Amino acid sequence: MWLFNSSIGRKVVMSVTGIALILFLTFHMSMNVVALFSGDAYNMICEMLGANWYAVVATMGLAALAVAHIVVAFILTMQNQAARGSEKYAVSEKPSKVEWASQNMLVLGIIVLLGLLLHLYDFWAKMMLVELAGTGDFAHAADGAYWIQQNFADPIHVVIYLVWLFALWFHLTHGFWSAMQTLGLNGKIWFCRMKVISIAYASLLFAGFAVVVLCFFGRSLCC
Repeated sequence: MWLFNSSIGRKVVMSVTGIALILFLTFHMSMNVVALFSGDAYNMICEMLGANWYAVVATMGLAALAVAHIVVAFILTMQNQAARGSEKYAVSEKPSKVEWASQNMLVLGIIVLLGLLLHLYDFWAKMMLVELAGTGDFAHAADGAYWIQQNFADPIHVVIYLVWLFALWFHLTHGFWSAMQTLGLNGKIWFCRMKVISIAYASLLFAGFAVVVLCFFGRSLCC
């Protein structure tokens, strides 16, 4: 299949899956911000997104997008390294015009993946998975506000999440405009615009997630 057998096709897959995941992050961030104002309202959203068939289907879809994005990312990275061959050792200085995030997308992606696995353990495994399996702390399976309070009262968790969010910010600042460029917005004017939009959008997502982490950590110190 062209999308997976060619370099351009793989980049298209990377771009489309990446944009879909960014849209999910936008929804997730907006949902988390609700917890700052009302735990009950946040739990209503959690209950709506519990082990209902549509939520399970959406979760499976997100998992498929994430797996496709990660697998294709590794394939493209290995492909690029193979194409450079021994020449990658001949360059002692990094090009000044190449962004740090662009040079370290694989490392950033691995950090993002590890943070995602921790996040799944902290929330999904204790909520939707408990409902699906019918075992575990069923009393708090739909109590997202409780798990936010529990996890972000721990300073180690807070530091790990902030490191994860910083890595995600760097990953998105490059990934977003790169995806737009792959999909056709590659003119000189749009290239500059998309870089600005990428930084602004990634910063908005970072701020939305980080403020929840820090506010709940602050509340735990006051209690």
